[in-house]
Amino acid sequence: MTGYLNEFLYGYYPYVALTVFFLGSLARYDLAPYTWKTGSSQLLRRGQLRLGSNLFHIGILVVFIGHFVGLLTPIEMFDALGIGHTTKQLMAIIVGGVAGLACLAGIGILLHRRLYDPRIRKNSSFADHAILILLGVQLLFGLLTIPLSLGHLDGSEMVKFMAWAQSIVTFQGGAAAYVADTSFIFKIHLFLGLTIFLVFPFTRLVHIWSAPVRYILARRGYQIMRTAGPGQIADRLPIRRTTAAE
Repeated sequence: MTGYLNEFLYGYYPYVALTVFFLGSLARYDLAPYTWKTGSSQLLRRGQLRLGSNLFHIGILVVFIGHFVGLLTPIEMFDALGIGHTTKQLMAIIVGGVAGLACLAGIGILLHRRLYDPRIRKNSSFADHAILILLGVQLLFGLLTIPLSLGHLDGSEMVKFMAWAQSIVTFQGGAAAYVADTSFIFKIHLFLGLTIFLVFPFTRLVHIWSAPVRYILARRGYQIMRTAGPGQIADRLPIRRTTAAE
């Protein structure tokens, strides 16, 4: 039974979660575009928001990029760069640990606002609370993996998870076998991470897809604001001047 459960959770469940992640996001964008937003509560109460939001966003970006690069970069590339397993493991522990603590602190602040401010709580949905709690629990288990990782500075455990992740994204069979004998803390961390992908399209996290990449790659056109006299409301609307790139 344990073998079948391991095969399902780490061999099949990743594809279920990732399929829902991509197709669910596309469906929501197409069928419910007006729900594609962050639902900011800044107008209800600014207190704690800036600190909590900054800690959360900076921390989660570092954690996500670290996991993405660390798991999906071929081992041969690290070897070519002269980055040994021990060095990579220590980098992951230090950078990931600091970013994880920052993100967890941010989640605590944001969750406190939503639970203890009556106006924000009234304008929050179950999904708003649930996703913050799920992210917080996931970060806790991620931090719990640090003592285990310190006991495997040779990179033996790290290589297993790299092989598992790369097998999943390249559709190779037998991926679940790589993590079969790892600690249950690692396994719960993996399961919760996949579950976040599964519920992603049904939460406010979808706004991640709306990152303003266009404004980074191409300069945004200027906006010309005209003043208006009394009654000339239409003239107060901004007129957008486009650039040749647009």
